[in-house]
Amino acid sequence: MISEYQTAEKALAYLEIADSIPCRAQGERVVLELLPKSINRVLDLGTGDGRLLTLVLLAHPNAHGIATDFSPTMLEKARVRFDQDARVEVLSHDFRDSILKWGELDAVVSSFAIHHVEDDRKFEIYQEIFQILKPGGVFVNLEHVASPTEKLHDDFLSAMGMTRESEDQSNRCLSASTQLSWLSQIGYENVDCFWKWRELAVLSGAKPNIS
Repeated sequence: MISEYQTAEKALAYLEIADSIPCRAQGERVVLELLPKSINRVLDLGTGDGRLLTLVLLAHPNAHGIATDFSPTMLEKARVRFDQDARVEVLSHDFRDSILKWGELDAVVSSFAIHHVEDDRKFEIYQEIFQILKPGGVFVNLEHVASPTEKLHDDFLSAMGMTRESEDQSNRCLSASTQLSWLSQIGYENVDCFWKWRELAVLSGAKPNIS
């Protein structure tokens, strides 16, 4: 990786200009801040074209990544992106299927993906992530969450240049507070919403170290 992609800072600066989602790069910076200092294995759930995992590996060049997605189109883009990167394995995965086979991991990240599944499956995914994280491992989710009021949802859509008619009908967004409560219930520690812009949020929690 060369040029502006040699460091996470330079890559983020470029992507902040190029990407169409407002404030996305700000959220990604927070994701990187929350990751453990040392990472051996990281799983990216719903990797899309591999954007977030690329940033993680720029910040942690010795890490090995597993990039998963359901969309054949996204998988192809991710495979092209990581074609020359032996650190990354790109795999097809349906969110309805268990992720337990990929433990143990130092970190699990996700970006605007889990909100597409039904709420009961969201909770199960958070449980499975907790199980495959090593003690001290971290789950960081840059996610699309629900607004607390209809007006705030309309304001978000307006800020995104969208309407009720044009928004993604596959969204199953849930409030940040509910998801944070779930993480605490499952057993994560240091649970919080570490960044938020309207309906975009960074939710995170860590698996406690074994005393």
